[in-house]
Amino acid sequence: QLAESGGGLVQPGGSLRLSCTASGFTLAYSAIGWFRQAPGNEREAVACISSTGTVKRYGDSVQGRFSISKDDAKKTVYLQMDSLKSEDTADYYCAKFKAGTWYGEPCVLNHKDLEVWGQGTLVTVSS
Repeated sequence: QLAESGGGLVQPGGSLRLSCTASGFTLAYSAIGWFRQAPGNEREAVACISSTGTVKRYGDSVQGRFSISKDDAKKTVYLQMDSLKSEDTADYYCAKFKAGTWYGEPCVLNHKDLEVWGQGTLVTVSS
């Protein structure tokens, strides 16, 4: 299972850090992605991190503003979001890649490659 937390209301230009806590599997052996879905939009990829934590990829819209990291000891993957914009408003989800499906390719959403999803956390960027 995966459980997201850390969402909330933030002003434009502000920062938030989301957490994705894993249980029932070994995070150290797992690649994880963050995805988001705004009302009326399709779900899109935000950031992906390899099982080792050494390879990270970002969606074009968040490159340079968001940062993904993982702490295997805490069984948690983080998404640090800086310079937030109103268009970042969305439900944010983390998901586990199936073994052998992500090693550093561009971070995109392929449902067939993902096997565990969290319930999501809402981020609202508004003044």
